[in-house]
Parts: sequence; structure tokens; C-alpha cells
Amino acid sequence: MTAVLLSLTLALSLATGQYAPQQAASDPLAPAREARVQQLAKKLRCAVCQGLSVADSPSSMARAQLDKVRELVADGKTDEQVVDYFVARYGEWVLLEPRAEGFNWFVWLGPVVLVLGGLFVIVRQRRPVPEGAVAAEAVTAPSPSSP
Repeated sequence: MTAVLLSLTLALSLATGQYAPQQAASDPLAPAREARVQQLAKKLRCAVCQGLSVADSPSSMARAQLDKVRELVADGKTDEQVVDYFVARYGEWVLLEPRAEGFNWFVWLGPVVLVLGGLFVIVRQRRPVPEGAVAAEAVTAPSPSSP
């Protein structure tokens, strides 16, 4: 009796269609606008993926974000307005390339300053010693054979 109930439960649970339907993507726009949508999608980070753009991510959240970009472009929004919409909703984190303003200047200039500082230290350490100083050390240093 238990085996029959288990079999019946499994059969009915599979027949109920417990799989989520795939989200249908929105229709592509005209080629020029669709190219703009893809360009904008490459600038925006997927909200659930690690370091992937909305254009590159296979997640359903990225598809929803791409559809929103497509909708905003179809409504006649400028690129800046579309980016501002996503920044207002998700914060500066959503930008794959942070804006060069305020504290973000450290992100842009930090590596350059570190490389220049490292080069300065290397050049300073490799500076040749004047020949007079080497000759003076050789004269004043005791020889190993003298008592």
C-alpha cells in the first residue's frame, strides 16, 4: 500500500508542471537602437552575477535588466538617463566602470600613483655611488692579512 501511494504521489507531482516557465524576452528594437541597448548593457553589472555585464550574463535577472534598458531606450531616454535610472535603483555598484568623480578618483589614480612611487624607489636605490666614496672605503678598511 505504501509503495502504491508513493508511486501515485510521484506521478501526480510530475504531472502538475512544477517547473517555472522561461521569461520571454522583449522584442528587439530597430538595429541602431538595439546596438545602443547592447552598448548600454555592457556598461551595467548584472545584479546577481559576479562581475558580468547585463549583456553577458545568462541569468533571468540580467534578462529583466536588459528588457528594462530596451524599454527605456524605446521610450526615448538618453544614455545618461538610462544609466542614472540603474544607479538610482542599485547604486554606483551597478556600473562596471565607476565614474571618475569624488572618491572614485582614488580608484582611477591609485594604481598610477603606486607605479610612479615604485619607480621612484627603484631609481633611488639604483643610483650609482660616487667613485671617491668607494676609494675612501678601500683605503680605510683593514685588510684581512694584517694583525
